Amino acid sequence: MFIDSHCHLDRLDLTDFDNNLDNVVANATAAGVAKMLCVSVTLKDFPSMVEKTAPYEQVQISCGVHPLNQEDSVDEDELLGLAQNPRVVAIGETGLDYFYAPETQEVQRDAFRKHIRVAKKLNKPIIIHTRDAQEDTLAIMREEGADQVGGVLHCFTESWEMAQQAIEMGFYISFSGIVTFKNAKALRHVAFQVPDDKFLIETDAPYLAPVPHRGKQNQPAYVGEVAKLLAEVRGQSVEEVARLSTENYLTLFKL
Repeated sequence: MFIDSHCHLDRLDLTDFDNNLDNVVANATAAGVAKMLCVSVTLKDFPSMVEKTAPYEQVQISCGVHPLNQEDSVDEDELLGLAQNPRVVAIGETGLDYFYAPETQEVQRDAFRKHIRVAKKLNKPIIIHTRDAQEDTLAIMREEGADQVGGVLHCFTESWEMAQQAIEMGFYISFSGIVTFKNAKALRHVAFQVPDDKFLIETDAPYLAPVPHRGKQNQPAYVGEVAKLLAEVRGQSVEEVARLSTENYLTLFKL
């Protein structure tokens, strides 16, 4: 049994699936995927995401604003209100991305702090996106007390040093299809070192399809390819990677 700990079901181009999300979920089930976490990237689209995923008991959801969607300042009260939906298991995704939008650093930092404050108020873990912002990400996590609720650094592509510091704060490290890419040797070394009780697997669908599906639209059914690569790198069986990542998911999101 696999769990896709991070996907965007509401962002899929359903023309690849006969215009029916049922087919995406059916594909995942057939591939041994028992649960999926559909992750929010804007508050304005959150109600629609809730509605689209409501028919599927195996789909959990989060509530938050992606750091690259910072057209306006995040309203902390609005985030707090929406995140009290009983299906929400996490806050985010939030975080910092200085690679694509360095000009919005100040706005991103403000939004990240608000997400952590809301997570603490609701006692929910935080889903963090970080790219080219290691120092500021870790600093804000410490300053705002993110260790009080924990969470996950999703689609991890940063250094082992950053992973270690996040793990020390009670965070998990999640690996996506990127770890299967030919040029991801350094990331595979990180995947080898992360403790058994601190890693997750994900697709980040519809983005970043793993080998051998690169170039296609990603989907939760492909998360097993991430598990296969991790099994190879970590010297474990696919079944063991599936078991450990499932246990970690259920523990982190209190399921």
